Amino acid sequence: MHIIPGTGTRNPLTTQVNDMTQDQLKQAVGQAAADYIRPKLEKDSIIGVGTGSTANCFIDALADLRHDFAGAVASSEASAERLRGHGIEVYDLNQIGQMEFYIDGADEINAQLEMIKGGGAALTREKIVAAVAKTFICVADASKQVTLLGEFPLPVEVIPMARSYVARELVKLGGDPVYRDGVVTDNGNQILDVFNLRIDDPRGLESRINQIVGVVTNGLFAQRPADLLLLGTEQGVQQIQR
Repeated sequence: MHIIPGTGTRNPLTTQVNDMTQDQLKQAVGQAAADYIRPKLEKDSIIGVGTGSTANCFIDALADLRHDFAGAVASSEASAERLRGHGIEVYDLNQIGQMEFYIDGADEINAQLEMIKGGGAALTREKIVAAVAKTFICVADASKQVTLLGEFPLPVEVIPMARSYVARELVKLGGDPVYRDGVVTDNGNQILDVFNLRIDDPRGLESRINQIVGVVTNGLFAQRPADLLLLGTEQGVQQIQR
């Protein structure tokens, strides 16, 4: 484990952390991610970018590097809009042959860098972009670190006509699925949030849920976990490798 003191200012390597708010921790890890990839960027580099408040902090930090790489692939329309607002070109993933980095947040992350994601309803596109990237960097504040995944309800993206059927199958797995009313994903689908799941085997449960007919994917990122966690803490930004 390596600790980078920082507050999200331009030079996090030399600034000490004191009484940081959660927003400041997110800014710190967003900046740390930009600083981490900076020396590895090339003019033709394409960066995968996630969705959510912590990913937004990374996008804002990435703006200073926009002349150092070719552009980005976004996991949501909201992230694509934010990237374009900073003058960063957004590519369709089908145009991309390879991608060095994918940077995204997490709703929960364990010691194996397995995650629950999807609080922002972008889990399917996040999982696709993560699958393409060579290195998946998770940026998160310390509140997201857990011993056992599952306190945060597990999002499951479903085809609308299959919602009730999938919900019944999730009950058989021990969960309590709740329809996320009024939410439509960028793919035109719906979300079931599954409460009270005990997730002892994240990889196995990820596969089992994905095999239910009508499920697009679920928010367990265990078969493709993060490679590096940049964790914002009161002591600084910790680098945790898988």
